[in-house]
Amino acid sequence: MVTVGGDCHKRTHTLVAVDENGRELGTLTVPAIAIGYLEARRWASQWRERRWALENCRPLSRGLERDLLLAGEAVMQISPKLMAGARWTAREWGKSDPIDALAVARAALREGELPVAQLEGDSREVKLLLDHREDLVGERTRVQNRLRWHLHELDPAFRVPGRSLDRKVVLNQVDKMLAQHSGVAAGIAVELAQWVRQLTVRINQLEQQIGTLTKRLAPSLLELDGCAALGAAKLIGETAGISRFKTSAQYAMHNGSAPIPVWSGNHERHRLNRGGNRQLNAALHRIAITQVRLGGRGRDYVQHRREVGDTKREAIRALRRRISDEVFRRMQQDQMSATKAPAEAAA
Repeated sequence: MVTVGGDCHKRTHTLVAVDENGRELGTLTVPAIAIGYLEARRWASQWRERRWALENCRPLSRGLERDLLLAGEAVMQISPKLMAGARWTAREWGKSDPIDALAVARAALREGELPVAQLEGDSREVKLLLDHREDLVGERTRVQNRLRWHLHELDPAFRVPGRSLDRKVVLNQVDKMLAQHSGVAAGIAVELAQWVRQLTVRINQLEQQIGTLTKRLAPSLLELDGCAALGAAKLIGETAGISRFKTSAQYAMHNGSAPIPVWSGNHERHRLNRGGNRQLNAALHRIAITQVRLGGRGRDYVQHRREVGDTKREAIRALRRRISDEVFRRMQQDQMSATKAPAEAAA
């Protein structure tokens, strides 16, 4: 089996083929366009049994990855952290495209069970919509902060409650106050207030669109306590297909909820996992905190862990690990339901 490692950039992709022992067999650099992708496939066809390993930088490698998957090739995504470790332990020092591509291929050889890439579908649409909404929310926050300073300059006695500048009633009060002032600062404040209104309308539209899409893709996931539409959308978008993971343990390691073993002799211990997809980890943490706050089985589990000696943080980490397994099960269930629906309709 030959592994073809790829280091992808905007204009070029560099490929290095290695055998099962990590020995370099060949190197190729192609332009990052359709003709280059075809040339890469022709070059790799000299090895009958092959697989591809690409550094996980999807905006740069998406075109090549899609072309390979459509051609029936096996493609793996290699974390930059894994690639960096392989590069620093190599005999050849330095950093170049061939060195990086070789490190990607050797990282794929070193690591056994890595998630296999697949064609992007609804999960990418969810991620794009969610990322766009989060960008707009961040922009609205920046605009609101600038607006607050102008309002304070124009009328220090005018008080705006915290986290309320996106409400219509508060913005109407702001408009009435600004109507009593003139000058450059007042004009800028009026413009900022209008901008906040426009951003709020678009943010709400995106949230409704995400909710509709999530309800169709993950009805079982939405039934999980503490998981609303935006949280489910984060899980769907960042997971990018639950079928990439064979077991719930692999998924837990991917999202960083699985503890890391730290043994010394016969003393078995574990420590906090600070790796994995931190966006997924944060989504699981929000679900855990919500379950504890609302009560029910989540709070009972945390209370049980604290009674056996865990701190509050350790108990929440343990709950987060259990939630990861439940999310894995529910996402698998939703995927099976989505797969069965077209088959039943055709029958």
